[in-house]
Amino acid sequence: MQFTGGKRRKLRLAGDQRNACYPHSLQFYLQPPTENISLREFENLAIDRVKLLKSVENLGVSYVKGTEQYQSKLEAEIRKLKFSYRENLEDEYEPRRRDHISHFILRLAYCQSEDLRRWFIQQEMDLLRFRFNILPKDKIQNFLKDSHLQFEAISDEEKSLREDEIIASSPSLSGVQLETESVYKIPFADALDLFRGRKVYLEDGFAYVPLKDIVAIILNEFRAKLSKALALTARSLPAVQSDERLQPLLNHLSHSYTGQDYSMQGNTGKISLDQIDSLSTKSFPPCMRQLHKALRENHHLRHGGRMQYGLFLKGIGLTLEQALQFWKQEFIRGKMDPDKFDRGYSYNIRHSFGKEGKRTDYTPFSCLKIILTNPPSQGDYHGCPFRHSDPELLKQKLQTYKISPGGINQILDLVKGTHYQVACQKYFEMTHNVDDCGFSLSHPNQFFLESQRILNGGKDIKKESTQPEPQAKPSVQKLKDTSSALASLNSSLEMDMEGLEDYFST
Repeated sequence: MQFTGGKRRKLRLAGDQRNACYPHSLQFYLQPPTENISLREFENLAIDRVKLLKSVENLGVSYVKGTEQYQSKLEAEIRKLKFSYRENLEDEYEPRRRDHISHFILRLAYCQSEDLRRWFIQQEMDLLRFRFNILPKDKIQNFLKDSHLQFEAISDEEKSLREDEIIASSPSLSGVQLETESVYKIPFADALDLFRGRKVYLEDGFAYVPLKDIVAIILNEFRAKLSKALALTARSLPAVQSDERLQPLLNHLSHSYTGQDYSMQGNTGKISLDQIDSLSTKSFPPCMRQLHKALRENHHLRHGGRMQYGLFLKGIGLTLEQALQFWKQEFIRGKMDPDKFDRGYSYNIRHSFGKEGKRTDYTPFSCLKIILTNPPSQGDYHGCPFRHSDPELLKQKLQTYKISPGGINQILDLVKGTHYQVACQKYFEMTHNVDDCGFSLSHPNQFFLESQRILNGGKDIKKESTQPEPQAKPSVQKLKDTSSALASLNSSLEMDMEGLEDYFST
């Protein structure tokens, strides 16, 4: 695959050629793409693939894999992002092409450390499992053949001859089920996991595996091939990273936030300073709730806390004038001289609103940014409580928030599994008394807005009776849809992407 700064030349393929390129809705990604793509498409595909894999991760933690609810929600996510997911759909070439290219792009981003490789492999395996489970039975044999898997379904006669042995070796399989179940003849070495668990019938060096058990073998094969491919990609990565314009994109992609930036909300000026204390207990996520509490108790926050909390307040609707008043009142309560505040702190607040310096309109921090960057030190209160708090202290904090013992255990289990955003989402559901919040949490301001929608009966934030002062026109126009995601990804990268050619060929 090659990418350029210009417009991608569309391939014009006849129907049969298009079908031959991608005969199935799933694949083992054995061959890399060979066409030219633009850098803009490179970024778009990469971001959409990251969104898909993060949805796979969140749904895998929130629901039991393979259940109807899990399947339907994941199918909806795949359909929304326009990737392939089901056979026999019309005009599937473009979704399958997107799936193919985006997978290989993310190999470049996620081959750089053991943790990244492990995460990428697990999400890709879960995605393959989902697609295989909805693959029509008459397509399975062709898929196995195209994936270079020497697994063949035995005939009904062979199945009848070994019926008793196969049923005895597969406790969950009855004779009635076997009549409609395909059985595959697989080399013994490929079915070692089933053999260890005594869940497979062996004969003459071959394992006879029912269809319901073959998915585990297919996933093991996929994991082995993908793991080897990522290791090879890591070895050749320096050649791709040699251009400074491409390297930051790949480095940031693995922990980038791809959602809404929440920099300019329609509720600007609708929040009064008197409301903040009440809102902090009802609608703030734990990270912002603890910052507000620390500010009220200590009348001061260090720089990391001021940045994290100040931009959050800006995102929920505080105007520049309100922000200056809020911080000044609180710091003066801590015996700070008003002139010292004006000299040392008011500039930074105006700067964050894009009124000083380069006039950059800073956006509120996403969950990923809070979790992955600038961890708190002694005396700091910023960061993510689920990521940066001691488990026992986190437990005590959740108890003060009146979370039930059972709910606390659920949250701590998610934290133990490093699912910090899902743990916060579970906290949201428990504090708002909903079984399913209906969204994947990725931003503190998203937490606030969704909380307000529930508390206000699905309506936007109620405007205060006192009119705020006129707000200055924002310094940066909000980007929409994919452009917004790209801006979030590359906000720290001021690079010219034009004219980059021939850097990725496999």
